[in-house]
Amino acid sequence: MVHFPKPHFRRPLFNKRRTIIVTLAMLALAGALVVFLITRPLPVLTVATWPGAYGRAQATAMLRPYAAENRVDVRLALWDGELKQLSNGDVLDFELPRAVEACRAGLLETLGTSDLPAGADGTPAARDFVPGALGPCWVGSAVYSQAIAFAPDAFAGKTPASLRDFFDGAAFPGPRGLRDSAKYNLEMALLADGVKPDAVYRTLGTNTGVARALRKLASLGPVVWWNAAGQPANLLASGVVKLSTILNGDIFDAAQKRQAPGMIWDRQLYELDVFAIPKGNAKRVQGIDFIRYATGSAPLAAMAGWVPYGPARRSSLAQVGKNPELGMDMHGFLPTDPANFRNAFAVDDGWWLDNAARIAPLWKAWRTTH
Repeated sequence: MVHFPKPHFRRPLFNKRRTIIVTLAMLALAGALVVFLITRPLPVLTVATWPGAYGRAQATAMLRPYAAENRVDVRLALWDGELKQLSNGDVLDFELPRAVEACRAGLLETLGTSDLPAGADGTPAARDFVPGALGPCWVGSAVYSQAIAFAPDAFAGKTPASLRDFFDGAAFPGPRGLRDSAKYNLEMALLADGVKPDAVYRTLGTNTGVARALRKLASLGPVVWWNAAGQPANLLASGVVKLSTILNGDIFDAAQKRQAPGMIWDRQLYELDVFAIPKGNAKRVQGIDFIRYATGSAPLAAMAGWVPYGPARRSSLAQVGKNPELGMDMHGFLPTDPANFRNAFAVDDGWWLDNAARIAPLWKAWRTTH
């Protein structure tokens, strides 16, 4: 039998070339994709906030870190809170009274808050945020408040320590300073008169309750009325008044000048700055993602390190340090610090939206004689 050698087949040369060409093409495509991902225009998200130190702090603590982590071109725009400027941003930083108004008018997106991340210590968001911070159209970020300040060494060794002391002219004599506004003063007066916090607005819902608050305010005696930030600290420093209601941010400003007055946080009246999204905004999904990030424990803590507004999450406070520029410990200036927040009272801006018109003539009539 004749045996023929087994034929030896070689892969055609063109198959090798095809493999090389396909491989090079795939590498080129992958390279092009990488270049595209690196050089493509980033999605743009505009956040409208307030000018000055507040806006700069937000940019440092929230906008830039979010942009870096998520490859988003986050742009800062400025606005003054007027509803006609809602188109200024995809996300807006509101003072709560205006957010409530805009929400009721249907100008803001509804925000589900049930899926907000837990705090840094594991506390669910619903329990981590302070009362009033989570609403149908907003998520709170920063807390500001009206507290009470007094001139150091003004009372011969005695130190006022409570809201009731503010109204005690016998133990702590001297003129008082008050913001020229029915809001805040009426709530404060009823709290000082023994009305429980959960009954304050129910009491003010009647003209009899308003009259009770006005009588309590009249018991203060001489009052110097103030209208703008900075005035109470100046009134105290100059000796014009002995005690005054004051915005908590003014305390921080005075401390930088080494003129900080004494502080009473008892029954501070607080409100919030909140994030919201204009109704129908095309970048709603990206905006919600930003809000979830910006209202996390760490960004809120970073914000409070720069400006004296309390983080709206309790879990943030453990992460707040000294002001990076001034080296000042910020905890004593923050409304939500546990030492300051024990008896804090949440101003009900929805109630004021419903009742301001009824209260206004009553307040005006009383102010003409006080």
